[in-house]
Amino acid sequence: MPFAYAMPMMMKRKSLTRFLTPAITAALAMALMAPAADAGNRRDEQDAARRAMLDGQVMPFAMIKRRVDAAVNGATYVGSEFNPSANRYRLKYVKDGKVMWVDADGRTGDIIGMAR
Repeated sequence: MPFAYAMPMMMKRKSLTRFLTPAITAALAMALMAPAADAGNRRDEQDAARRAMLDGQVMPFAMIKRRVDAAVNGATYVGSEFNPSANRYRLKYVKDGKVMWVDADGRTGDIIGMAR
């Protein structure tokens, strides 16, 4: 008699596994593809910044970052973005738990704007 109860439970478990396995596989595939696409965009952005610097259109990033670091009064640098159409950098900082965005002209290194 104990086997009568075990059979339906085994059937339910198999059908649930058949349903969940493809769903989990699809979710994992989508999660793994998103960072790869983002990494490709980031690489393109870095290539554009390097080409612009080699062509003399923008200053080296290290010089721009040094200028901005001096203006943000000890904020912690988090990252940056480059806009090749405008030759501008957007640098991200954190200070006292607040995010600060600083836009800098890539040609001159001058700060264009700051936002919190």
